[in-house]
Amino acid sequence: MIRTAKFIGSFPKTDDCPTTEFNEFAFIGRSNVGKSSLINMLTNKRDLAKVSKTPGKTQMINFFEIDQSWYLVDLPGYGYARVSKSTREVFSKMIKYYISKRSQLLTLFVLIDATISPQKIDLEFINWLGEIRIPFAIIFTKSDREKNLVIQKNVRNFKEKLLENWETLPNSFITSSEKNRGRDEVLNYIQSINEIALSEETE
Repeated sequence: MIRTAKFIGSFPKTDDCPTTEFNEFAFIGRSNVGKSSLINMLTNKRDLAKVSKTPGKTQMINFFEIDQSWYLVDLPGYGYARVSKSTREVFSKMIKYYISKRSQLLTLFVLIDATISPQKIDLEFINWLGEIRIPFAIIFTKSDREKNLVIQKNVRNFKEKLLENWETLPNSFITSSEKNRGRDEVLNYIQSINEIALSEETE
């Protein structure tokens, strides 16, 4: 479990990000999917990541140092229509450059709103990750905001849509920041990846 967590800084582009060799686990999703709330839940710090009711608030790459040994990275949301086209293009370039070029990135977590039906933009983004061979997992968020049957149906439908292009499904988790659902599962997953990476470094 996480013992310490602190905000390191916000960076406008990948080349400005910290240069340490700490492994990184990044979080991304459509705007207002609940990234900040999830980060606060995972770290057990209510105000570590600033939660905004205004979609598209995260416009830079935010770094959080965890246990003085790895980084949790909050990336700008994609697909937010209310920012200008030029701003969306900057977001897109920033996101794609970080994801495809950042050597410290071990796993990208794609957050999906579990209260709604599968969205084309999410599916296209995940398919792009597959094309460039980026290790990722899916986190279905906001599971407390709908009846469990609705959540299960939306998750099942999303996975069925993925199987139209994928032979096997990626790892996935269902979370609720309000009820701490999925916290241990996500953190255990991160820990296992970190341990594998560290063991490979020592070989």
